Amino acid sequence: MERSCSVLCDRTGLLQIPSEFPCEASFINLDKNGIKFLAERAFGTLPSLRHLSLSHNNISFITPGAFKGLPNLVELRIAYNEDIRYLHTKTFAFLRRLVRLDVAGCNLFSIPDRIFVDLPALQELSCFQNHFRRVPWAVRGMQNLTHLYLERNWIEAIAYNSLQGLGRLHSLSLQDNRISVVHAGAFQDCQRMEYLYLNDNLLHSLPGSSFKGLSHLKMLNLGGNSLSQVSRDWFQDLVELEVLYLDRNRIQSIEEGAFENLTSLMALHLNSNNLTSLPFSVFQPVYFLGRLYLFRNPWHCDCQLEWLKEWMESYGLVRDVTCASPSSVASGDLSLVDFGRSQEGLCLDPEELNLTAPSEAPSEGPPSATESRFSSLISKLLSPRAPPEDVANGTLGLANSSLLESLSSGLRGRPGSKALTFWALLHLFLCDIVTRLSVG
Repeated sequence: MERSCSVLCDRTGLLQIPSEFPCEASFINLDKNGIKFLAERAFGTLPSLRHLSLSHNNISFITPGAFKGLPNLVELRIAYNEDIRYLHTKTFAFLRRLVRLDVAGCNLFSIPDRIFVDLPALQELSCFQNHFRRVPWAVRGMQNLTHLYLERNWIEAIAYNSLQGLGRLHSLSLQDNRISVVHAGAFQDCQRMEYLYLNDNLLHSLPGSSFKGLSHLKMLNLGGNSLSQVSRDWFQDLVELEVLYLDRNRIQSIEEGAFENLTSLMALHLNSNNLTSLPFSVFQPVYFLGRLYLFRNPWHCDCQLEWLKEWMESYGLVRDVTCASPSSVASGDLSLVDFGRSQEGLCLDPEELNLTAPSEAPSEGPPSATESRFSSLISKLLSPRAPPEDVANGTLGLANSSLLESLSSGLRGRPGSKALTFWALLHLFLCDIVTRLSVG
């Protein structure tokens, strides 16, 4: 039985690589020390070593051949050594069994085109949070690469040959870059890809054939860009897609049939856009069995969204569709909108219901109970209540009575005189109260 051991020297204040390690060491952790330099053959000969971590040190230079003598190394982490700005072509020479390499957060602006030539077994490469302006050419032709992490760089475009020869790529992360251009056929060699992250970039549009051939893609994230419309050509080949993020864009329209081939879709994120309507012809829920996220859009809740309300009630797979208009339903949820019917059975928009509602004509019949009560109350207030010696109040009551009689006779016979008299009486009532309080 092969013996093995682990060397855990993280956070110990080391300023250089120890001169000796147990020959049976299979795992060495030197994270978060003050190591600045890796000399040639820095670790001697350790045939049992599988995992080596040097992250969060102060390494500024790695001598070519520093990892010579580690023939069975499977994982190497040198992430977050912020003083590394350059890597030699032979930095990783002799690591022919290396499967995972992490050089994230190292302030790299570029890497040599042939730096990974001696890493035929490499499957996972983490290069995120550096300063690359393009996808490193060094990754092209890496036939065994399955995971490539390039998020949080300065990448501006994905060229048609940026990912050439990556036939086994399973997951590609390009999120949080500055990508404004994706060339047609950029992903044509990645037909086994299942996860593609293009979110939080500067995309305003995409070629119709952007994702052509990605028939095994299961998750596509286009959120956080500046897309204004969704083309029916984008998703034609994505028959196995399960999750699609189109959130946090500026989408105003979706072409008819844009989602018709997404027969495996389980979640569609359209929240936080500029959508006002979602016609049934654009999105047919008959083929959709998952969750639909539509919140934070300025929805115009007219009859074009009646199908969506019915679908919400029937399946319960979407909620929080807040109306921005018409004004009669603004700020309310679509599920609460009551769509009426015309005599012909046609749907009526909420605004139409308000406009066609019958208005009551002025009535010349007997005064309403409210009007009678106010008239009685005002008469009581205007009747002399003060003692005979209170001349001021008596004069005030007579003056108000005269004004009331004059106003009533002037309004008599006019259209809507009953309503006008009512409001005039109310006005006098309030004026009388204020005056009495002032005198008192």
